[in-house]
Amino acid sequence: MSLRILADMNPWWKYDDWQNRDKSLVEYRSLRIRWIPKWIDGISLEPFSLNFVLGMRQVGKTTGIKLLIERLLKKIDAERVVYIDCDAFPDFVSLRNSLTEYLDAVSGEKFVFLDEVTSVREWWKAVKFLIDTGKLKDCVVTVTGSSSLKVRRDLELFPGRIGKGTKVDVMPLNFKEFIEVFGVKNYKLEYDRVIGLFRRYLEIGGFPLTINGFSSVHILNAIVSEIVRFGKSLEVTRETLASLISKIPSALSFRAIANGTSGYSYKTVQEYLEFFRDLYVIEFAYLREGNRVLYRKERKVFFRDPLLLNVLADWCNVEYLRSALIENVVQEHLFRKFGEIYYYRNGYEIDCIADGLKVEVKTGKPHRRYPKDVIVLEEEEIPRFLIELFDDRA
Repeated sequence: MSLRILADMNPWWKYDDWQNRDKSLVEYRSLRIRWIPKWIDGISLEPFSLNFVLGMRQVGKTTGIKLLIERLLKKIDAERVVYIDCDAFPDFVSLRNSLTEYLDAVSGEKFVFLDEVTSVREWWKAVKFLIDTGKLKDCVVTVTGSSSLKVRRDLELFPGRIGKGTKVDVMPLNFKEFIEVFGVKNYKLEYDRVIGLFRRYLEIGGFPLTINGFSSVHILNAIVSEIVRFGKSLEVTRETLASLISKIPSALSFRAIANGTSGYSYKTVQEYLEFFRDLYVIEFAYLREGNRVLYRKERKVFFRDPLLLNVLADWCNVEYLRSALIENVVQEHLFRKFGEIYYYRNGYEIDCIADGLKVEVKTGKPHRRYPKDVIVLEEEEIPRFLIELFDDRA
């Protein structure tokens, strides 16, 4: 019975033209603007590997996995690749049983893709059991999760068990990737067009659907579904985000954000902001003084894609400063490049400090004197800065 269920999820087991029967690939090939996501190259394909692919919904994880499967099937037998949509399983026992039946039926090296594992309560028990019993020793297992809230915590349950595996964060396109999918080949020769695309990027962000002209309501619905799924209050969420959005890009304490609500405690606000941080919606930049990072001081909160700020501001019926939107984009790009970002304040403030770079975003701010090692960006200089940050040839 279990293998019959899996057969429906793996059309390449039965059909040579399986790509024409796979919903994800059919939808992908119908898009006017499409690309092969670079993150699939970061997945380890050498046994034994346990890979984790994390990111919010609507960012293209399932499509990327199917494109990787298509690549694999050009090299190996179809039955050695299994894709499992975990939404179809009521519990980890049924998932474990289906996996076990498949592993017993197919010999040799296998590639196992478990999509949306967080839909199965205690999913990790199935995988951990099969690792510990040796059934996955010749396998590459790739786990995806839309909600990093649970998956990130579950990573800690696999100490010494990931083999050659890795963790891949899937994010909306950065600005360099954005202009590339719109056909810009030499940004220096097309900089007027690049500036226009930057304005567009500030509106629609780097999500595949909005890049292709679909409504941003899909992104908002994905976020709201995660709020409901994890038992968070929509009312508390709206008030917390409204207070936050109205105050950025200033450095903020949790108390300051709580003071902008109808009376929620700073602890509640902290809990909700940490929740959205785990969902890849926001991130924090902490105050840095020399080699010291002051985690308990006010932090700068930035949204991880411009569309997220736009749709959540509309949902909360609150306006934001344009300077906040642009500063958020610069902060996010530096964070993606270096994995950490801070700010500095001592008589004057530097918006972004990352890996030795000191960057001040000048848009909408009065002129000040800054030390010579600070990069001060005017708005028209920002697109070039973002591109060159990720351009190895620059």
